[in-house]
Amino acid sequence: MLLLEVLLGLIRFLLGAALFSFMNVVAWRLPRGMDPLKGRSICPQCGTTLDAPDLIPVFSWLFLRGKCHHCGAHIPVRYLMVEVLGGVLALGCTWRYGAAYALPDGLFGMSWAALLALAICGVLLSIALIDAETQTIPDRLNAALAVLGVISVLLSPAGWAGHIIGALCVSVPMFLLCLIIDGAFGGGDIKLMAAAGLFLGWQNTLLAMFFGILGGGFYGMYLLAAKKAEKKDHFAFGPFLCAGIVLAMLFGEPILAWYCAFL
Repeated sequence: MLLLEVLLGLIRFLLGAALFSFMNVVAWRLPRGMDPLKGRSICPQCGTTLDAPDLIPVFSWLFLRGKCHHCGAHIPVRYLMVEVLGGVLALGCTWRYGAAYALPDGLFGMSWAALLALAICGVLLSIALIDAETQTIPDRLNAALAVLGVISVLLSPAGWAGHIIGALCVSVPMFLLCLIIDGAFGGGDIKLMAAAGLFLGWQNTLLAMFFGILGGGFYGMYLLAAKKAEKKDHFAFGPFLCAGIVLAMLFGEPILAWYCAFL
């Protein structure tokens, strides 16, 4: 039984790593006007089409020592870290939403709810990376997130009410604040929180926003203290919202239970 759990854990890890490797490609291609679903992966330095041994998540980077074996160009460690993060989140989603050992309960040792949560994490990764690079969030990624949110609602026994409120409780105030203060939030951030609210529900959506503001606030203070930005400068807020959404999705219930114990 222990051997089976270890094997399933490895499968889950590699599944998450592979998904995040693909979503990393999506994050690189979309801002450059490329179709992420067409064409094989290439080395961005020499343009050589990568073979299967070059594309094994995590292990290829380690075996190649972070270099393209065609031209020797350095492969940024970001690729390795993204794939490791995907593997860890696959394990985290299984811990949070449950394992499955046979069809029809799930696939790859993960329940359907866990697989859905992992897919959401993958989309959030692309959103965070693109926003960090371009300070924009593609509508198609927010739309994909909304579709996953609708699917999660259909799978949820709790009903629609809390999820609909979740889609509105943060996004509407963000929109109203933009009407009062020009540039308070980007349109992509508002759509992101609306889509996220569909699968988080209202309580976890508020928690995700809290984490996002907390992380973004600390980062803003760092930029000001290091004199890397002025008070009127803008920075990408999407990555902090994405991190907050993942934290709320995985740890929202115990955090809220801990908080309510003090009330």
